[in-house]
Amino acid sequence: MIHIFKEILDKQGYYLLAEIGVNYYDIAKNLDIDLMEAAKLMCREAKKAGIDAVKFQTYKAGSLASKNSPAYWDRTEEPTGSQYELFKKFDSFGEKEYKELYHYCKQIDITFSSTPFDFESADYLDPFMDFYKISSSDITNHPFIIHMAKKGKPILLSTGASNREEIERAVRIIRQYNQEELVLLHCVLEYPTVHEHATLNRIVSLKQEYPAYIIGYSDHTKPDFDYEILKTAYNLGAQVIEKHFTLDKTLKGNDHYHAMDAKDAGKIKEGLDYINIIRGDYGLSFLETERKARECARRSIVTTRLIDKGSIITADDLTFKRPGNGIGPEHINELVGKTALKDIPEDYIIDWKDII
Repeated sequence: MIHIFKEILDKQGYYLLAEIGVNYYDIAKNLDIDLMEAAKLMCREAKKAGIDAVKFQTYKAGSLASKNSPAYWDRTEEPTGSQYELFKKFDSFGEKEYKELYHYCKQIDITFSSTPFDFESADYLDPFMDFYKISSSDITNHPFIIHMAKKGKPILLSTGASNREEIERAVRIIRQYNQEELVLLHCVLEYPTVHEHATLNRIVSLKQEYPAYIIGYSDHTKPDFDYEILKTAYNLGAQVIEKHFTLDKTLKGNDHYHAMDAKDAGKIKEGLDYINIIRGDYGLSFLETERKARECARRSIVTTRLIDKGSIITADDLTFKRPGNGIGPEHINELVGKTALKDIPEDYIIDWKDII
């Protein structure tokens, strides 16, 4: 099996994926630079922020949407009225450009990927991809799922706007043709997703339903002040975190308004790293830093009165007091009925050598 995700998950506990998508078009326009320069700039900024992988979106408007396909996003943020019209503005890159981006990402040591939306792009992207992402919009596109599964690479399957049966069918089809790493991403296909609709407990449901697979979260909420949405997702079991990425969250259009920027990414990583620290390990043992408290705060068997040498010790002769450096209360039945080898004073932490 190809372990694209496991290696990083074993090292840091999470895999952070920056969905650049087609946001570099607006960045290029805003900074007055060309598209490739903008795309590379975003890759560099993602790398500097400690992000593990960048992901683009590869499509042609004509093969993705009919000309009368309606908008389903927040029109106050992205006013374009049809999907075809929107996608047409962002579909100029092809095999040559993605190949260049792939090599650039290798050069700066960040993983390149792009979500294909048609058979042609799935094929020409293949040499550049460590894994394939299947969009929520294609979870019922079984011929396309089969085509990508047959590539024999790890797969991320986004589950936005789907139900249990649709997820199960897609997983079953993938497994029919592909035994590589499979990541199931909880997702809400609502742009932006209001926080009350994040339904993060579905991460728990996916973990319960699919314990053999990696579970993740593809986020469309606007970044909150303390990044509680993503931190909660991670705490509930999402290990692969995908979020849209921009260099300017104030830009109008497409995916900037619910994206993270490099500063957000750094703080998200800080938050997830801190969660790892406070989670600790899974061992059921005490810490070395607890050793002193373990001894001082526990109780020992202590005498309630003077016990004369040769006397038989009774339960009334004994009680339990701190510190815990003597015989523990769990041994009380072993002491009762024993004989005192010497005069044992009151309020004395009794020792095995004092009795027979």
